[in-house]
Amino acid sequence: MPSLKDLKNRIASVKSTQKITKAMQMVAAAKLRRAQEAAQDARPYAERMEAVVNSLATSVAGSENAPKLLAGTGSDQVHLIVVMTAERGLCGGFNSSIVKAARYRAQKLIGEGKTVKILTVGRKGRDQLRRDLSEHFVGHVDLGGVKRIGYENAREIAHDILSRFEAGEFDVATLFFNRFKSVISQIPTAQQVIPAPYDEEAGVDSLYDYEPSEEAVLADLLPRAVATQVFTALLENAASEQGARMSAMDNATRNAGDMIDRLTIEYNRSRQAAITKELIEIISGAEAL
Repeated sequence: MPSLKDLKNRIASVKSTQKITKAMQMVAAAKLRRAQEAAQDARPYAERMEAVVNSLATSVAGSENAPKLLAGTGSDQVHLIVVMTAERGLCGGFNSSIVKAARYRAQKLIGEGKTVKILTVGRKGRDQLRRDLSEHFVGHVDLGGVKRIGYENAREIAHDILSRFEAGEFDVATLFFNRFKSVISQIPTAQQVIPAPYDEEAGVDSLYDYEPSEEAVLADLLPRAVATQVFTALLENAASEQGARMSAMDNATRNAGDMIDRLTIEYNRSRQAAITKELIEIISGAEAL
C-alpha cells in the first residue's frame, strides 16, 4: 500500500500533467480555427480544378496526344504511396489511422506482385512504417520547421512526385491523408493523383474552344492540379491533426481529473486510517497506565 507521501507526490504529478494537457488543448483549439478555415477555403478551388480537368480529360482521353499524366505509362506495376502524417504525436489516433490505411494498401499491392515505393511526409508516418516497410522507402519530406503550411510546401512535394514520374520511377501515385470532418471525426482518405483520375459519365461537351489545343492546355494544367491536390491534402491534414489533438487533450484532461479524485479519496482514507491507528495506540497506552 502506498504511503501518504507517495500518494501526495502522485497527486501533485497528475495535477502538473493536467495543466499541460489543458494548455495543449487550448493551443490546439486556437490553431484548429485557422487550420479549419484554410481547409474549407481551399475546397471550392480544388473542386473547381477537378471539374475543369475532368471536363478536358473526357475530351482528350484516348487521343494519341493525351498528356502522360492523364494517359499514364500503360502499366500499374509500380506504385508510389505518399503517406502524409504529423510531425508530432499526442493527437489520438490521427497518425495511426493514416498509417493503417497506407500499410493495408501497400501489403495488398505487394501480395498482388506489385512494386511499392513509399514517400513519407511527416515524421510520425515514417517512424511507424519503417518497422515493417523500411525497404520500400524512397524519400522523406520533413515539415518540422514549417509553422504554417503554404502552397510553396505543396509545390515542392508535387515537384518531387512529378520528377520521379518523369524519370519513370513509378506508374501510379496515391496520397494518403485525413480529411477533416469535425473535431471528433477525421476520415482516412486515399486519393490517386497520377494518372489523373476522371469520370467519363460526369464529363460534358465543352462550350469553349481552347488554344493552342485541349491537349496542350491539359498538359499545362495537370501538374498544377497535382500541386493543388497535394496542397489540399496538407491543409485537410493540418485541420484534422489539430482537431484530433484538441479532442485527445480534452479526454486526457478529464481522465487526469478523475484520477486526481480517486487518488484524493485514497489519500484521505489512508490519512484517516493512520490517524485512527495513532489514536488507538494513544488510548491503549493510557489504559495500560
